[in-house]
Amino acid sequence: MKNGVVIVGAGHAGVQAAASLREEGYDGPVVLVGDENELPYHKPPLSKTFIKDAEAKPQPLRGEAFYSGNAIDYRPGVRIDRIDAGARRLDVAGSGTISFDRLVLATGSRPRLLKLDGTELAGVVSLRSLADARLIRELSAESEDVVILGGGFIGLEIAATLRAAGRKVTVVEAVDRLLGRAVAPVIAAHVRQRLEAMGVRIMTGTTVSRLEGDGGRVSAAITSSGERLRAQMVIIGIGVVPNVELAEAAGVTIGNGIRVDQHMQSSIAEILAVGDAASYRHWFTGGDVRLESVQNATDQARLAARTILGHAEPFSAVPWFWSDIGDMKLQMVGLTQGGDSHVVLGEPAENKFSIYHYAGNRLLGIESVNRPADHMLGRRMLGAGFSPAPQTVAAGPDALKAALAAFQEDEPARAAG
Repeated sequence: MKNGVVIVGAGHAGVQAAASLREEGYDGPVVLVGDENELPYHKPPLSKTFIKDAEAKPQPLRGEAFYSGNAIDYRPGVRIDRIDAGARRLDVAGSGTISFDRLVLATGSRPRLLKLDGTELAGVVSLRSLADARLIRELSAESEDVVILGGGFIGLEIAATLRAAGRKVTVVEAVDRLLGRAVAPVIAAHVRQRLEAMGVRIMTGTTVSRLEGDGGRVSAAITSSGERLRAQMVIIGIGVVPNVELAEAAGVTIGNGIRVDQHMQSSIAEILAVGDAASYRHWFTGGDVRLESVQNATDQARLAARTILGHAEPFSAVPWFWSDIGDMKLQMVGLTQGGDSHVVLGEPAENKFSIYHYAGNRLLGIESVNRPADHMLGRRMLGAGFSPAPQTVAAGPDALKAALAAFQEDEPARAAG
């Protein structure tokens, strides 16, 4: 492949794709294109340590020497205007083209817009990039009152961080509970209780009708009931939308993201997609999903590299996620939609517990608060295809470990079966 592989997007997925190509022995050209003028960086800290510490620096995904040392042509500050799939060429904004033999789209996602009067005011922000985090950090230093629109992971992580830094924080969520369908109601209620104990005001089942400003800077959020919430900064965190426009214009099939098969290939064989922008039929649930997590991005990127090198194994990584909200480390493994029962281990009152979700007798996933050992054991169980009986879970971690060991010991006999 004389033009090699071009990767569009220099986040977790794009950088991992480049790294995995070299780790798997690919020796052709690798071009990594990013639209930010930064060395690729870790995103999870942006909503936590970075915005509360004026001296915090971004954490690089890889050191600068990694790119030159592995012959990865990293091109920052480059925006792609168009994919010419037939000619296998990218049109670069401003001028120039980049030719490819294989293209990996790691274009990620962007914050969902809110149609609301006043969103154009200074002090109204969203968090997706390092530039956004720098702006939030700068604005928080001069803000006493902060309103966060959206009670998802990002909004709540920021709420806990800014409240710990002394800000008066109000979270406004349109539906009747936090974290939507992301976690079980008992987890959502626990998170709410802990945040309110910190002094975060949480308003669920509430919408904002408009934002008001003073001298071009936001000064208040007005709820649909007419309550005026003071705010020198309003953070919008109502979810994200996948960046599919380049792929769609090139004729790639779209469906809640760039549709890919079990090898990360799109409807155009030379184009693959990974990370937040990719949607696919999940091996575990049988349903179509688009997962927004670092783990999903990096696992898909590893598989895309292997696909390019001619390996044919399907995607079968067990999904897992995490979020740090105040004094709560939330860890989730598996996909729990469709569950009809659950088992609780630990004590919510002690801020340490896990919920094991079942559909019938099948373990779907585990949600943990400050019980990392449960999370790691859950990853081993789901990765092995082991679904312990609910009564085994109720017996505690030692019983689970023993049951998993027995299952794995019997695996050769079952395979020979």
